[in-house]
Amino acid sequence: MKTLQQLKKEQMQDTAFAKEYEAIQPEMDVIKAIVDARTSQNMTQKELAERTGINQADISKLENGTRNPSVNLLKRLAEGMGMVLKIEFVPKQKV
Repeated sequence: MKTLQQLKKEQMQDTAFAKEYEAIQPEMDVIKAIVDARTSQNMTQKELAERTGINQADISKLENGTRNPSVNLLKRLAEGMGMVLKIEFVPKQKV
């Protein structure tokens, strides 16, 4: 049985797959950041919803990638977790 990393490595050999994978990476990074920030505080989606006034179902949609957050929504989430939102632009890595 292949591991997820092995499968990804194989799939990344396909240039079309690799291009699409890279295209969605910023969205995946945002999702990971939200989930990691929330879980690092042992906070449930429900608790975050109560702190931010954002519906728990909407937080779930953000975390599963079916809704794209606005910057204002990200700021509300950060505030609800006692954090500050930081967005940065970084140089592309040369291949």
